[in-house]
Amino acid sequence: MNSSSTSATLEAPKRLVIASRESRLAMWQAEHVQACLKKLYPGCDVQILGMTTRGDQILDRALSKVGGKGLFVKELETALEDGRADLAVHSLKDVPMVMPEGFDLACVMAREDARDAFVSNDYASLEDLPKGAIVGTSSLRRESVLRAKFPHLEIQALRGNLDTRMSKLDRGEYQAIILAAAGLKRLGLASRIRAYLPYDPYTPAAGQGALGIETLSKHPNIKQWLAPLNDLPTLYAVSAERMVSRQLGGSCEVPLAAYALWDQGQMQIRSFVASVDGKAICLANGNAKVQSVDDAEALGLAVAKDLLAQGAADLIPKITK
Repeated sequence: MNSSSTSATLEAPKRLVIASRESRLAMWQAEHVQACLKKLYPGCDVQILGMTTRGDQILDRALSKVGGKGLFVKELETALEDGRADLAVHSLKDVPMVMPEGFDLACVMAREDARDAFVSNDYASLEDLPKGAIVGTSSLRRESVLRAKFPHLEIQALRGNLDTRMSKLDRGEYQAIILAAAGLKRLGLASRIRAYLPYDPYTPAAGQGALGIETLSKHPNIKQWLAPLNDLPTLYAVSAERMVSRQLGGSCEVPLAAYALWDQGQMQIRSFVASVDGKAICLANGNAKVQSVDDAEALGLAVAKDLLAQGAADLIPKITK
């Protein structure tokens, strides 16, 4: 059934509640979805339920030590389960690769710039940083590349929401920090970006720059209402990326990158798994004709098998072999 016939048979929603984290970036994302839904359904009352998650509360330890990125979504899923919210908006890279039973990734919206960004008040690029300069990042993926390319730099963990991270930089705790370009652009902070890091070797995390909307499986009507917000090029790309990550036990405990680009039916994908110290890496590229989510996931599976054939499992102690 195409979307026009679906919308013709489905009554427009009267009220929808969006669950969101309360950080400034998360609220921007929720407000963006709110505006899109109000434009689609002018008579609908679209509300936002702001929440603080465990991931927002635990800032003194690395994500990999306290339960991973799922900490950012659990409370929002509880709000869906108990009926306080109808949908939850996430940065897709924070969404676990395997959805919990009863939940759907119902919609993937158009992607913002997926690159990593170099942010510094005193230096124009990573190459300009002096020996011993402190670089902050929350990602083992970024850390592995930085340690491989710049062993003279000191890489330190950087937690907190985007504003908190920027404040730590501005207080001089770090000489530079690495952030996702998408968040900076969405909050009007693109001017703080000193350099965009190229996809090779700074391949992004699966889903970076994309927004995902989660719903309960038992409410297919909500998924249908969200269907017009789906962006096919992004959906195909992140489906391939998430399949790679899923096959390799992807989480914030694994230095794993996957980035795909779909254009006019053809998809290219680059992925790597590395050791945290950057001394070992398995790298794979793929290219295939993709015309469906199934095609995209098949390409992602092929890339994952390539990485495993290279010995990627040895770099991921907890992978299920």
